[in-house]
Amino acid sequence: MKTKVKARAVYKVFGEAPQDALKRLERGETKEKILEETGQVLGVQDANFDVEEGHIFVVMGLSGSGKSTLVRMLNGLIKPTSGQILIDEDDVASCSPERLRKIRRDKIAMVFQHFALFPHRTIAENAAYGLKIKGMGAAERRKKALAALDQVGLAAWADSYPSELSGGMQQRVGLARGLATDPQILLMDEPFSALDPLIRREMQDELIKLQKTLKKTIVFITHDLNEALTLGDRIAIMKDGRFVQVGTAQEIVANPADEYVSAFVADIDRGRVFTAGHAATEPAAVQLSATAEEALRVMEELNRNALYVLDGEKIAGVVTYQDLSASARGDRDETGVASVLTTEYPRAAEETPLHELYGLASSGLPVAVVNGEGRLKGVVEPESLFAQLSTDEHSTDNAHNTSAKAAS
Repeated sequence: MKTKVKARAVYKVFGEAPQDALKRLERGETKEKILEETGQVLGVQDANFDVEEGHIFVVMGLSGSGKSTLVRMLNGLIKPTSGQILIDEDDVASCSPERLRKIRRDKIAMVFQHFALFPHRTIAENAAYGLKIKGMGAAERRKKALAALDQVGLAAWADSYPSELSGGMQQRVGLARGLATDPQILLMDEPFSALDPLIRREMQDELIKLQKTLKKTIVFITHDLNEALTLGDRIAIMKDGRFVQVGTAQEIVANPADEYVSAFVADIDRGRVFTAGHAATEPAAVQLSATAEEALRVMEELNRNALYVLDGEKIAGVVTYQDLSASARGDRDETGVASVLTTEYPRAAEETPLHELYGLASSGLPVAVVNGEGRLKGVVEPESLFAQLSTDEHSTDNAHNTSAKAAS
């Protein structure tokens, strides 16, 4: 996978003597001591990360953590004190002003928190503003603006004005304006934080839906961990200008790096973070031609009460220990697994969130985890589902282990 954005040893110091602050930092002085003795503010300290093309990289942190400073350095609005910020092969930290303007014009768009719409321009004119700055003709930029508005469901409002739209709709216009220029990279600085919770969730879902089609490289800034976990392919958690942990949602929730991160994830709904693929165990099964005795032996070895039955690579159904035992005690000619097969069984895709398995697990049968071709990839036993959702130390370790299995 191609790396689209890369940061290496990026620092930003605000003040009149930034190099002095960096030297003090090298000597081990704290951010607080440097501020007290010199007045220099350490905005970002030693940021290192890669953003793969087509992925959403979320930077999450509280107010003052440095996240907004970081995103503004990515498009050159703020110049780093030291370090490299590469957009493809261009270092925006050191390139010429002309080259920086070209990178901004051709590769990057920014979506802001407070919409930044022009009240006296129509929705289409607002969406086309970046294209106008590029010098595109009126007819072509309207065409592209309408296409972008259609992507966010606002084509019918093209000739309305911002005052006629709700807050959520206005933010969609801001997103359409970013998309209209067809950027390779979208920088989104807390774009949904001013919205009501319900509208905010709708916008998150909208972005996820759009991303499946557009596959933009997105750097998304937020102070909301739930939002970060919902959107991010990878997430960086910032504190005092530093990254304290970088990883997937599952890695961060299952194995928080320190007490700071632990405090954030303590109340997270793990059922919305982990998927069926994370909780799945080995997809042990028997073929449809197996006898009851053979299936019972497999179940006893695996300590399972039910077992999936395959017809070649296709799932034929599921059998239970109780039914197989009764069959094995009966007529020897009727002891095949086919005679006690249950063809109605719970199933879920690998990417299905665990909270959607609650109802399926209530049947008492293991949930079949299947891939896109419908082949059995694993099973989620009801007891392992609830263990995965537990936040105690033992279950957290178990979540890590099952995640590692799924990744291998």
